[in-house]
Amino acid sequence: MLTVAYLANQFPSAVEPYVGEEIQELRERGVQILASSVRRPRSEANAAVGDDSEMPVLCLQPVRLLILLQALGTILWRWNRITRLLTRVLLRGKESPKLRAKALLHTYLGAYYAVLLGKYRVDHIHVHHGYFGSWVAMVAARLLDVGFSLTLHGSDLLIDGAYLDVKLESCRFSVTISEYNRRYILKRFPAIEARKILVSRLGVDLPAHVEFSRARAARGKRRSLSLLAVGRLHAVKDHAFLVRSCAQLRNYGLNFECAIAGEGPERPHLEVLIEQNRLQDHLRLLGHVAREQMDALYDRADVVVLTSRSEGIPLVLMEAMARGKIVLAPAITGISELVIHEKTGFLYAPGARDDFLTKILFLDEQIRRGNQNAVIGLDWLRHAARVHVLHNFNRRKSLTRFGNQFLQLTAHQDRSLPYENFILQQI
Repeated sequence: MLTVAYLANQFPSAVEPYVGEEIQELRERGVQILASSVRRPRSEANAAVGDDSEMPVLCLQPVRLLILLQALGTILWRWNRITRLLTRVLLRGKESPKLRAKALLHTYLGAYYAVLLGKYRVDHIHVHHGYFGSWVAMVAARLLDVGFSLTLHGSDLLIDGAYLDVKLESCRFSVTISEYNRRYILKRFPAIEARKILVSRLGVDLPAHVEFSRARAARGKRRSLSLLAVGRLHAVKDHAFLVRSCAQLRNYGLNFECAIAGEGPERPHLEVLIEQNRLQDHLRLLGHVAREQMDALYDRADVVVLTSRSEGIPLVLMEAMARGKIVLAPAITGISELVIHEKTGFLYAPGARDDFLTKILFLDEQIRRGNQNAVIGLDWLRHAARVHVLHNFNRRKSLTRFGNQFLQLTAHQDRSLPYENFILQQI
């Protein structure tokens, strides 16, 4: 039986359900999956992990002294397997001293992970995101002499991307979620073989039926335009852009309400910004919203907005479009593969508040005060968005394709014998 260690920065995580879904898909195909988490998961995170399995979720934190000592012994014993990695960290590249120091620490954590995995006889390690967890997984794979692969999403590739050259060179294959990301990788890292970079889209389930005419009637009775943003309150999501835009909409005299669902470190800053702009009557921070309560938020929303500075292809846009909602998002990265301007949604120029506001005012006009032809035109757009998600961002289809690709690339790899490495090193 193929045994795969599946590592995420935090697992389970309610905001990353796709990790658990992939684990479940592979388990149903007979793969033994050892789910792993770098950080201790939060209590909220009973995400779907396929927990009919008796396999434990390995958590690297908090670290244990005995395993730390064993990890040091593993590094000394198998030093030759990570020499090239350490040479890259210490002597090559343009990384800052701080990044190099972190890489050394994460190398030690990779040895720690290798010790944890030692008794399970894993054949392959897969990791989600290109952050420090991917270095941990790569080092563990080197020390255990097994295959390594990773999934790259958005900011982990386009903003951070520390030591990605090494990770991509070392991996058996890399999965990414958009054609944009694949082109970016191949352009930025021309030495990487194109066949190693695969596109596997994320997907969502579609509600059985969406009644556009009833939704239109409900909107006609409502006096204010309803905006919804969903996402972690992190600087890269740039909710401050949305708050400042709401202040201008209020100054324009637009009757609207805006809700932001999500929690994160930016909340205190956003609370101050809302108070400074006197938006308490227009804008609410809802905090973390359970998935089973999201349908009610989507039902109420006229427009689902995204203001991020960097993204992969957000699940929130897929979920909104699957429910027949109009979406407005920045024209960045792979978003245009999902939101086709004026066909499945609307795009605005990245960071351009005037363009964002123009699109909101236009949509308000079409939704609340437009003529019948305009309303019907928006319903056609909603229908097209739903069909686009059904065919190209369907969770079941995406998981099936992912499972096929993953098994094809990992099922036939053989664990090499210890003396084989020695012989190869002499050639």
